[in-house]
Amino acid sequence: MKNRIVAGVGLALAAGGVQLVTQAPAYAAPVDIQILATNDFHGRLRANGAEAGAAVLAGAVKQLEAANPNTVFSAAGDLIGASTFESFIAQDKPTIDALNAAGLDVSAVGNHEFDAGYDDLLHRVMAPYDASTNPHGGAEWEYIGANVHKPGAPESELLEPTYVRDFGGAQVGFVGAVTEHLHELVSPAGIEGVTVEDIAAATNREADRLVAAGVDVVVLLVHEGAPSTDCATMEDDPTSDFGQIIHGVNDNVDAIVSGHTHLAYNCSFPVAGWAGRPVTDRPVVSAGQYGMNLNKLVFSVDSATGEVQATTQELLPLAGGAYPADPATKTIVDKAVADAEVLGAQPLGRLESSYYRARRADGTSENRGGESTLGNLVAEAQRWSTSTPEAGGAQIAFMNPGGLRADMVAAADGTLTYKQAATVQPFANTLVNLKMTGAQIKAALEQQWQPAGASRPFLRLGTSEGFTYTYDPAAPAGSHITGMWLDGAKVVAGTTYSVTANSFLASGGDNFGAFNVAPSLKRDTGKVDLAAMVEYLAVHAADAPLATDWSQRSVGVSFPAGVRTFEPRSRVAFTLSSLTFSAPADLDETAVTVSLDGEVLGTFPVDATVPATPYDEVGTAAVSFRLPVGRPGTKVLTVTGVKTGTSVEVPVEVVGID
Repeated sequence: MKNRIVAGVGLALAAGGVQLVTQAPAYAAPVDIQILATNDFHGRLRANGAEAGAAVLAGAVKQLEAANPNTVFSAAGDLIGASTFESFIAQDKPTIDALNAAGLDVSAVGNHEFDAGYDDLLHRVMAPYDASTNPHGGAEWEYIGANVHKPGAPESELLEPTYVRDFGGAQVGFVGAVTEHLHELVSPAGIEGVTVEDIAAATNREADRLVAAGVDVVVLLVHEGAPSTDCATMEDDPTSDFGQIIHGVNDNVDAIVSGHTHLAYNCSFPVAGWAGRPVTDRPVVSAGQYGMNLNKLVFSVDSATGEVQATTQELLPLAGGAYPADPATKTIVDKAVADAEVLGAQPLGRLESSYYRARRADGTSENRGGESTLGNLVAEAQRWSTSTPEAGGAQIAFMNPGGLRADMVAAADGTLTYKQAATVQPFANTLVNLKMTGAQIKAALEQQWQPAGASRPFLRLGTSEGFTYTYDPAAPAGSHITGMWLDGAKVVAGTTYSVTANSFLASGGDNFGAFNVAPSLKRDTGKVDLAAMVEYLAVHAADAPLATDWSQRSVGVSFPAGVRTFEPRSRVAFTLSSLTFSAPADLDETAVTVSLDGEVLGTFPVDATVPATPYDEVGTAAVSFRLPVGRPGTKVLTVTGVKTGTSVEVPVEVVGID
């Protein structure tokens, strides 16, 4: 236990009774406890560049454990879910088997552990393997979550908060915690009744309990992480998600092993309450993602006092040949790859061009705030799949950007395989048909601007063909959307429309509560999202390559001071944004025309520079022209993309007499 004092008191028999004597304690060497940690593995079974693969991960763990048997192999969550095809196609059973073979002891739950719901985690993933009743489960490690609660559930239905290992002269305990944004990141329907507690509060309660029970070293495994790898600035903001953890956990926490942000860092920070101790800094680490690294922490513990005498910490890259592949784990991986190749090689159709997610300015980092050809294609496939009367007669569909886990990249001849499509959508969400008014659809679009404290400030929904809208990026929250159209007709606030969304969105995921309409207005079609894409491609991409729709579904329109009222012959000026896609292989828009009643009023160049901000503002144009002679009233300007075919309407009011 922390700072315990052993007095070395013994009993001696003497004439006349029992005598209390003091003995010098026998010398005991320090116990070196080694903590190995990974995070955000996401079923990356195969080696791929810096991704070492499961066999090398297991080989590294076993080699390091052979050098120090006082080892715990731990993780900070997201071991499964959002996996590569080899694991995804078998419900992550190969990843479970591989990590079992690697000897994983304990992991915090991550948000992706809940992709298929709380019950799936407990009753499949964590339940013992059984060839008949549980063929896709059997994790042999302990999943812990001190801040995950299900009030009213029996004890057998709850996650353990902690895990303890005893190495003779010293004990190490682990507290597990998941991001407080869990309800935003997984389908609310799958975690109904689950509450998520403040991470620091839950950690401190459990750390205090462990220390009171005699545990010497306490490690927090937390599925939340730093926004950058810069140790110098990591703790600067005590109000950020990760800053609250660093500053909020108490002196009984000896180390923080983190994840979720997929960044690798090896930091340590002084703890004021540790002044005068042999160790005064607390390690704060993460191994990045996909099995690229291992965090290695070693605590040298005085077995007589329980005090940590020294620590070392390293970030170990796993690729490059430093560690051997573990044969048993390699066998598991090889079988998963072989099984997946058979099904994955099936061609689904041909594409005119590949479909990409939106990109940041560096051209490689994903931007979930940007419109993408892929997001729009998936939305259209889901609308088409549920457009029949028996499936709800969908007129509009929306797709959340976080559900797109890879680009849809075809082969050189345009062929797309089942594996390539499955990698894009690995969650197996079902499609839900909703009856929504125009006002509710507008509310859902407004929720793309996320609430304060959300993990991302803006999430751009993929949108099906025929539905377009304009927005003002400078408008106050709740009033961004300025117009919506369906097949050229204005969407009316009081009219009901048939809308399809996946089960994640339909239950309010990613803070899109407007989709969570009354149960009487929603119907789960039972169609799986991937199956909808497979069917769509079979019809639309089998005989001829599927043509890419380069048009934007949403366009930003901003007038100075929001004024849209003009006199005849006066100059009209406004700015446009979101006129083009952002992936390097996408077709860039070069110019737009603005017309009124068929008369072109001007052609304006488009700047396709991708900005650094994570919003949907790629492709900007400054519009300025003089209004022609005409009668007063509402005039509808038409903005048309020269290359992409983007087309939206911009109404203005003309007042006065010419």
